[in-house]
Amino acid sequence: QVRLVESGGGLVQPGGSLRLSCGPSISLHSISIMAWYRQAPGKQRELVGQHYILGRTGYSDSVQGRFTISRDNGNNIVWLQMNNLKPEDSAVYYCHARWDNRDYWGQGTQVTVSS
Repeated sequence: QVRLVESGGGLVQPGGSLRLSCGPSISLHSISIMAWYRQAPGKQRELVGQHYILGRTGYSDSVQGRFTISRDNGNNIVWLQMNNLKPEDSAVYYCHARWDNRDYWGQGTQVTVSS
């Protein structure tokens, strides 16, 4: 069983930045892929980006160049740095881990981009 605890959401103006964190209950060294997803009202959950254990990352076209996922192995935290936020980035953001052939999700944190 893996527990994922997220924090860092909130209200931000367009063009602003936020940083989300995700802390798994097991060592990051044992999780090959960490990912962030988001879900806006009335829409399906979508992949924001992934971070592979050897450092490779991948992002959706809608956030490429604005969002960055990184691992802090020393503090056992995964970060999602979001810059130049747009109103369409407003959603509940979820941390995801796949471990032992099972999917685990965080509780979600709300991000609202509005003036």
